[in-house]
Amino acid sequence: MSDLDTKQLRLFEVLYATRSVSRTAERLNLSQPTVSISLGKLRHEFKDPLFVRTPDGMQPTPHAESLIAPVREALNMVRSLAQWRADFDPATARRKFRIGMTDASHITLLPSILSRVRDTAPHIEIEAVHLDAHTPLALQTGEVDLALGLVFGMKSGFFQQTLYTQDWVCLAQRHHPRIPQTLTDMVYRSEAHISIESGTGQPLLEKALTENGIERRVMLRLPGFLGLTGILSTTDLIATLPRHIGETLARNGGLQVHACPFHVPGFTVKQHWHDRYHHDKANRWIRSLCAELFLKGPFTAGDDPDNGFGEEIVEQSR
Repeated sequence: MSDLDTKQLRLFEVLYATRSVSRTAERLNLSQPTVSISLGKLRHEFKDPLFVRTPDGMQPTPHAESLIAPVREALNMVRSLAQWRADFDPATARRKFRIGMTDASHITLLPSILSRVRDTAPHIEIEAVHLDAHTPLALQTGEVDLALGLVFGMKSGFFQQTLYTQDWVCLAQRHHPRIPQTLTDMVYRSEAHISIESGTGQPLLEKALTENGIERRVMLRLPGFLGLTGILSTTDLIATLPRHIGETLARNGGLQVHACPFHVPGFTVKQHWHDRYHHDKANRWIRSLCAELFLKGPFTAGDDPDNGFGEEIVEQSR
């Protein structure tokens, strides 16, 4: 198989994970025709269809199933060899970091990250990608370098670092006619609301509303935070959301921040990465940058004394 190279093996690995030519093309920054041509070469090399189109996507053949383990092993060996290269120098490095984050983090975290990167690593490119069910596998394969936020499905082989905790606030226009200073429980129950449907902490809010016997009169449901400040500033609606995004939107849109009149459990915002990249110099640099920007409070037990960045590390259960 003299014509087989690491790029084709990488394509095989991603196609096996996504079951989609279009998603494979997107993740590898290739055109769909290029992916199809490369798949044709793989089929020729292995003398097998490898992936067959079905209503459920491109499903692997038994031969492809038998190949995925040695393909991943070969790619891991290549990645290990790459780690023997010179130290990562952010001032001169040219590469892309893919960071998984929520829509809210695009507003609260990404501007600070981008500003610091432009100051210290002018040739580095940042790509923000959505957090989803694929995130754990993407961190393992290296498709995503780092994930910021509340990530589900993290089991063995991952590290996490708590950056800060979130509680809940309410936003309203600065001159709301029925909220002169304090938002009371009675006013909260009687006013009309905006519901943000896609927030990672939304289940916590919904549970708290049920436990407190609050049935909000929701006048508008939004999939994210886009447009929220403009709507709140021109109506008498109320939005309940995590403090970090709430205070950021309030500063940008001239809104009033009120304490939530009932208890909603808080949550922690963490950064996550896979064990395979724990000692990778480039990965360590980007996560240390995020820790420097967002880590709140003193370091506690669990600090990794050998990582060079003072990171507070907690390895998840194996």
